Amino acid sequence: MKTIILIFLVTTTTSIYSQTKEYAGIYKRHFDINEEGSIEYQLELSPDGTFTFHNYRKISAKNPEENQYGKGTWKIEKNKVLYFYTNKENDLDEKYTLNFTNTKARYITKSPRDASEKEVKNHLRFYDSEISWIKGNKLFRN
Repeated sequence: MKTIILIFLVTTTTSIYSQTKEYAGIYKRHFDINEEGSIEYQLELSPDGTFTFHNYRKISAKNPEENQYGKGTWKIEKNKVLYFYTNKENDLDEKYTLNFTNTKARYITKSPRDASEKEVKNHLRFYDSEISWIKGNKLFRN
C-alpha cells in the first residue's frame, strides 16, 4: 500500500512539474515613450510555481524613475489560463508591493493545426486583474 501511494505521489508531482515547465521562463515587454522615456515589464515564471514581476517606468527626463515589484505563486488551469496569487503575509513587503491575487493571463501560441506561414510569438495576455494597468498587456517569451 505504501508503494502504491509513493508511486502515485511521484507521478502526480512529476506531471505537475512538467506542465509548469512548459510555461516557465522570462516574459518581457518594452515601450519607448518619445526620446526620453520608456516602460518595461518583466515577468519570470519559475518551474516550481513561483513568479517575480518587475515594472520599470521612466516617463521623461523631468520625472524620476519608478520601479514596482510583485511576487507570488502561479498555476495553470485548463485552456492555457494562468492564475496568479500573492500571499499578503509572505509575498508583500517594502519592495514587493504589487498584489497579483485574482490576476489571470492566457498563454498564446500558434495552434498546431495552423498550417499557414504566419509567425506567432509565444506570449501571455493578461485579461483580468485588480492591477488596472496590467489588463490587456502582452508579455512575450524570450
